[in-house]
Amino acid sequence: MTFDPTTLRRDDYGFFGPDSPSWKVWTSPTAVIGFQRAVTLEFFDPFLTASVADTGKIYADARGRLDATFAYFLIVAIGDSRTAIQASEHLMSVHAKSTGIEPITGRRYSPNSPETQLWIHITGWQSVLKAYEMFGPGLTPEEEARYWQECRIAAELQTCKPEDVPLTREGIREYYANVRSRLCTSERAQEGMHQMLFTSPKNGAGWTYAIGARLLSFASIATLPKWQRKLGQFDRPGIVDLLVKPVGRILVWLFTLFNKKGLIMAAPIIAPMAGQILEQHLKFETPTRQETVTPAAARELYGSQGHRSVAAAG
Repeated sequence: MTFDPTTLRRDDYGFFGPDSPSWKVWTSPTAVIGFQRAVTLEFFDPFLTASVADTGKIYADARGRLDATFAYFLIVAIGDSRTAIQASEHLMSVHAKSTGIEPITGRRYSPNSPETQLWIHITGWQSVLKAYEMFGPGLTPEEEARYWQECRIAAELQTCKPEDVPLTREGIREYYANVRSRLCTSERAQEGMHQMLFTSPKNGAGWTYAIGARLLSFASIATLPKWQRKLGQFDRPGIVDLLVKPVGRILVWLFTLFNKKGLIMAAPIIAPMAGQILEQHLKFETPTRQETVTPAAARELYGSQGHRSVAAAG
């Protein structure tokens, strides 16, 4: 996915705006922790694993996969509506070309299937919030309720049904309980998960990223329940979590002292394109229209199937 950082906020404040919990959570230094967690969890879906594995890219470019996915989620959460719609359409077109047969079930896979898209969406938004709760300040009950509402709104840009996105943490737990029976690991899934957590510098990402990803994994694994760690075969003694949590909170606090630029300092090593997006976000340039819009309105204005052209919208 290509991204021009000068276009992040040209038209409006996007779907949520400056006072939203989404902006707060997705621009915290903890978002990097949460997203390493999210892209690791994706491999528990056998259909998504097949889609990723058949391209071969994850094994040659772990940073590129994490960065592109993180960048897309950031654009939806904090970008203007035009950039978000265009990023969504680009992603859907890329996914449309990736189909095949999943070897475990023998069923055809497509990363654009509603079931797979829902898994990607929920694990992404829940993982970033989980890291924000464990290593950051967390949200108030009112903010959390709004966060899940915003999560449902963001789902309108994907192929899953927004009404399938739970609106409470109890609903999220129920979702995981319902899908647990179809989650599994395989040789390719474990290779993908371990590549995200324990990247080797030999895969082209270099020593800087490999060391950064391994250090980050101490925190991201701490946010995962035991059953997921065991399923992914990267469990560890609980004493490690007890040590990681206070250290992680202190490091996040130290990052936030730098004029709220902590994530920009942390992101480029792990996700350079996401770092560009965050750098542009912190410039806080005023958009043409100081308002938020709905995904439906944005799609009408800027989508390829919209009834009004971009020129007319301007």
